[in-house]
Amino acid sequence: MCAVEQTAKSGRARLISIFSGFAGVRVSLRIAASLTAALTLLAAASCSVLPTIAPDMAQRPSRPVQLEGARGPLSAQQSNAILGRLQSRGVDTNIFERHLALEEGLAGNPLTVGNKVLLLQDGPTTFQAMFAAIRGARNHIHLETYIIEDDEVGRKFADALIEKQALGVQVNLIYDSVGSLNTPKEFFKRLTDSGVKVLEFNPVNPLTAKKGWEVNQRDHRKLLIVDGQTAFLGGINISSVYSGGSFSGSSKRRPDGGPPWRDTHLQVEGPVVADFQKLFLATWDKQKGDSVDRRTAFPALANRGREVVRAIGSSPDEAYSQIYATLVSAIGSAETSVRLTNAYFVPDPQLLASLKDAARRGVDVQIILPSNTDFWLVFHAGRSYYAELLRGGVKIYERRDALLHAKTALIDGVWSTIGSTNLDWRSFLHNDEVNAVILGPEFGAQMQAMFDADLAASEAITLEKWAQRPLGDRVKEIAARMWEYWL
Repeated sequence: MCAVEQTAKSGRARLISIFSGFAGVRVSLRIAASLTAALTLLAAASCSVLPTIAPDMAQRPSRPVQLEGARGPLSAQQSNAILGRLQSRGVDTNIFERHLALEEGLAGNPLTVGNKVLLLQDGPTTFQAMFAAIRGARNHIHLETYIIEDDEVGRKFADALIEKQALGVQVNLIYDSVGSLNTPKEFFKRLTDSGVKVLEFNPVNPLTAKKGWEVNQRDHRKLLIVDGQTAFLGGINISSVYSGGSFSGSSKRRPDGGPPWRDTHLQVEGPVVADFQKLFLATWDKQKGDSVDRRTAFPALANRGREVVRAIGSSPDEAYSQIYATLVSAIGSAETSVRLTNAYFVPDPQLLASLKDAARRGVDVQIILPSNTDFWLVFHAGRSYYAELLRGGVKIYERRDALLHAKTALIDGVWSTIGSTNLDWRSFLHNDEVNAVILGPEFGAQMQAMFDADLAASEAITLEKWAQRPLGDRVKEIAARMWEYWL
């Protein structure tokens, strides 16, 4: 029996137990049982499981760490010089070596040196940087996004892309059919009429679907690449919900009156951009997009900074999520601290165990999660794990006064990741996602400062306080957890 079937079975039992214990609560146990039985049958028919990742799988590399630069693989002498510089910045050498070995031991794109990385917080700062890059485009613009809305921000992006297309800059856009379901076809027709190549990822309408169509497989990536030289990635979609900042003094309500969204994005320049470009083009080809000029997609890339970066893409087409494997292994290698900030947190048994194991080893594990959400099923499914994590020594905080949508991690102050990946089953099993891993204490210090700012705007969840939550919340948690595999 897979984890999904087990969840369905235990969820039914808990629902029956909790409702039968309260007089006056009217509920049809027959309906609850039927619903869960259907859930179990569906689970048995479509169960996928996450891989078992040994936490120390990458701590015994069979060869010296190999770095890549603007002109390809570096020599052993060059690699050692860069590693020595990174280790000399006040970081415990053993901690850095462990995480370096971990990254080297995992399959995928290489560790790349010579990159410049800019941390972007919230929508206004991110959009400003993206528009500046788009205005400076000379050859091509590649945009891949889960959501692009027909609102003020979406129309500004459309106008900017159409303007560049008119100037001879080829624009190629991938959008997810489910994520952008509410965006009218006229919005995209305006783009295609101007010459922009638009590709709908796994169309919901099966009549327009391509071979290998999977409606449950979604493109959750947020990736912008300009001229093959600058890349943007993170959690921010093309939407006016990001119109305001999320911190005191800069926050404002959204146009619809909702709270500001708190999110994190990344701007990258340097050799690693070529790896993000490969991910975009692989998706374009897989979805049978029109031909793209490869001759200009990969320009010569000079060193732009001092950061060591790895581009990581994941897809259900692969044997397992490399982002998941990397994160679980990094947590398993943690010696001092784990700092997670995430919008949708529904951990599988292995991630759950790795967090508790780290706390048991004396690692300071802190997680910042939303206090409100745009998706209540995921919200309450995640909260159903609070008690177990708190008893295991994990510290949990909920962000106030904003809708938290960021997906970041910082481990031991030297291993950082930012991207589109949530800590839930959907991201790890069903979505195309993209993250960047950045190694080094300088960027780690920026990540820690950002985490501290969110922490100051968050409320600590204690086990005693959590035990006093209302019955209605407990019922929602049980019901939501039954569906966690598909959320």
